[in-house]
Amino acid sequence: MSYFITGISTEVGKTVASAIMVEALEADYWKPVQAGDLDYSDSHKVQELISNSKTKIHQNSYALQTPMSPHAAAEIDGIQIELDKITPPKTQNRLVVEGAGGLLVPLNEKDTIFDLIQPEDKVIVVSRHYLGSINHSLLTIEKLQEKNLRIGIIFSGDEHPTTESIILKKTGVTFLGRINEEQGFNKEMVSKYATKFKQALESF
Repeated sequence: MSYFITGISTEVGKTVASAIMVEALEADYWKPVQAGDLDYSDSHKVQELISNSKTKIHQNSYALQTPMSPHAAAEIDGIQIELDKITPPKTQNRLVVEGAGGLLVPLNEKDTIFDLIQPEDKVIVVSRHYLGSINHSLLTIEKLQEKNLRIGIIFSGDEHPTTESIILKKTGVTFLGRINEEQGFNKEMVSKYATKFKQALESF
């Protein structure tokens, strides 16, 4: 079983959410495309934040040097991202897959992050409040609903009731919980949230 983590934009908390999901489910982790920060990538961050010994961190299909949109980073590296070379790792464990940026971030001239999502994936949208986030959340979820996927949402950051309630009412997606604004995240904090999220994820 795979859980695909996407965000309504960049820097909304996908990697912390991924670490919490990984820890809660003792799942494997895979980021298909990493652009930039290769010495301290999202895979490194997740490994650093989890405590369980069951999780395996799988290698990126593409590890690009420049922190840009994958299509642009790939061009700088002199390569072309090919969708058929992005193959989910073989594992008997559950798998948490973290996308890059938002759904329509381009991988090449044709394909986007959206094209990485498999029909059987359960998709978790990470939404964070900012001016314009309602629009970004609704557009993201509307796009996912084109594939008739099972969709859940996590709100990241300080609570904003009017924003969150309208997103939930207009989309009907499953609310899985909130990751509060914290001074920092470490193993202990991630473990605390994992315990909090475990039941909702197991029944999602």
